[in-house]
Amino acid sequence: MIMRNTLAILLGMALVGAAASTAPAQLLEKKTVSLAAAKKMAAAAEAEAAKNNWSMVISIFDDGGNLVDLERMDGSQLASIDISQAKGRTALAFKRPPKALQDTLNQGNPALSTLPRLTAVQGGLPIVVDGNVIGAIGVSGGASAQDEQCAQAGLNALAGK
Repeated sequence: MIMRNTLAILLGMALVGAAASTAPAQLLEKKTVSLAAAKKMAAAAEAEAAKNNWSMVISIFDDGGNLVDLERMDGSQLASIDISQAKGRTALAFKRPPKALQDTLNQGNPALSTLPRLTAVQGGLPIVVDGNVIGAIGVSGGASAQDEQCAQAGLNALAGK
């Protein structure tokens, strides 16, 4: 009896395995941020900051929210490490610059303020390629507009501008 049950289980597993191997794979092909791309963006953002005598922290993420590169310029405040990451993750999660969320909050929509891990402060930008968000950049260390100016320089470098 035990042997018959064991054979039935093994046969069932073999059939499931065969069915799974004949099913067509439906995998997505997607682009994401490579280390080389992240370093290129970070270098451009850093150059923009240095040109203006700003000390910044630059964080770059892939499409899964994983930190690919972090650059901390000499003299930047330690808090900017966390802030730049929060700006980048917000840009990635909402597929828009945190500035857009900041504007919505300022217009009197307090519902956004209840969302977890939301940093609605200018200085983060999604990285968009072929209409898809493939990552994000977050910059902190100066005034919010300065942060975003450096983040935009990073995006421009990726786009070859």
